[in-house]
Amino acid sequence: MAAPLTRSARGAAPVRRPGQGRAVLVFLGPFFLLFTAVLILPVGYALWMSFFTERSSGLGFGGTERVFSGFGNYAKAIGDHGFTSSFLHVAAYCAVYIPVMIGAALALALLVDSAAAKAKRLVQFAVFMPHAVPGLIAAIIWTYLYTPGLSPVLDWIEAAGGHWDFFAAGSVLPSLVNVAAWQWIGYNMIIFFAALQAVPREVIEAGVMDGAGELRIALRIKLPMIRSAVFLTLLFTCVGVVQIFGEPMLLSKRAGSMGSDWSPMMFIYKAAFERHDYGLASSASLLVALVAGTLSYVVTRIGKRGDSA
Repeated sequence: MAAPLTRSARGAAPVRRPGQGRAVLVFLGPFFLLFTAVLILPVGYALWMSFFTERSSGLGFGGTERVFSGFGNYAKAIGDHGFTSSFLHVAAYCAVYIPVMIGAALALALLVDSAAAKAKRLVQFAVFMPHAVPGLIAAIIWTYLYTPGLSPVLDWIEAAGGHWDFFAAGSVLPSLVNVAAWQWIGYNMIIFFAALQAVPREVIEAGVMDGAGELRIALRIKLPMIRSAVFLTLLFTCVGVVQIFGEPMLLSKRAGSMGSDWSPMMFIYKAAFERHDYGLASSASLLVALVAGTLSYVVTRIGKRGDSA
């Protein structure tokens, strides 16, 4: 006669084994320790610092003292023209960079995934290679290619009878977009190509049997089925763009029209390490985090609405 089923075997609450909770703590403990050390504590310390400011006493001869200012640093950051205009610069950058980067990555992924594509591995490797270059090094390389007297690109343009200033006020934004797009198109192309590999082949074969060409299959079948990958890439891109720092910092050394607080992160760097106003830098950092979180929420909601539709 078979033994009666235990409570856990009949679908009720599972029986906790001795030492199971200790094992969970052992495996998850290091993660929570690192998460607290590298995220919770720094954010908490920045929040605490944002409520204080340093003031000098005795006509500047009595040293400085830290005093509680409440939301004064937040009001100071929001009222600073350099901080608010930096978001406008980033918005203009997004309007150019995101369509160029996402569009080029999608086009390359669809081309590599097409039936007529040859040497797919070689193309993926060649397009992905710029992403292997660190962002700071890439900015240095392109600054060299933008500099008159050093750049072979400018020599070719002048040899053809043209003239172009990559650091001019009207062209510095495309120059900055080019640096970032050159580095990130290949990375996002790999993400889109991996998503395309998950598209059921029978769906594509059905489209071919119905007489659809490669372009129609790409636009009507493949793109809708990788919508989630596109929105995931868009989410990461938006968060990264808000935090852009290295590329504009280097270009601003040659392009005087950019200024030293062109992006929010450049404003924070200037407030902390040039003006030594750590309360202002902390409050501006938390405001940037709030903007990035809000932007992430909006993009996620749009993506979910598109998937449900």
